[in-house]
Amino acid sequence: MERVLVIDHSTLIVRRAAAVVLGALVVAGAAQVSIPLPGTPVPMTLQPMAVLLVGGLLGARLGALSMILYLAMGAAGLPVFTPSPLLLPGIARLFGQTGGYLLAYPIAAYAVGWFSDPARKRGENSRSAWGPNRRQEVGSMSVNPGLAPGVGLPWMGRVALGVLAGLVLIHLGGLAQLLILTGNLSAAARFGTLPFLLGDLIKIAVLVPILTRLTPTIRARL
Repeated sequence: MERVLVIDHSTLIVRRAAAVVLGALVVAGAAQVSIPLPGTPVPMTLQPMAVLLVGGLLGARLGALSMILYLAMGAAGLPVFTPSPLLLPGIARLFGQTGGYLLAYPIAAYAVGWFSDPARKRGENSRSAWGPNRRQEVGSMSVNPGLAPGVGLPWMGRVALGVLAGLVLIHLGGLAQLLILTGNLSAAARFGTLPFLLGDLIKIAVLVPILTRLTPTIRARL
């Protein structure tokens, strides 16, 4: 049994704007949870997991916009980046040891959102269609999203691929920045990649079932 959600255009705009702001705040909150690691200036935080979660739930465009808003908030001096006496404040953070990771967030969110698009899995061109009353059909959703088309194992594989792609992009951004600062690829990998590989496996294990379950429901309302 399926039902179609029809949302007024102005309501949809408000929902999307609120989702973008909320996504930025979720990442800002995750940034406050950090664990300093020995031998590296890069702390372990919940930020990457939050970035991928926001990108997967909101979709490619809204997820990327949410991360751009997050970076703008931090660059403006708001306390949304990970607090640390070793890391630069404000916009200077984007040029410091962790700046590459931060700048990769919009791209990573876009990637996981793109791969985990239920409409793309079903072969639909778009879930958006304007009607004569300026009301938008934003998608169909099963009564039980966990059993909806596109939420089986094949689509779970797409979600896993999206999460993996997002993690790789974040690491590449961080690695590139550390390479510029250190001038040594081996040192950059030792500081910014190797200490986090085990944590990345945990992120994949946690995020894939969450996104597989929740993405169709959230996307249908945006």
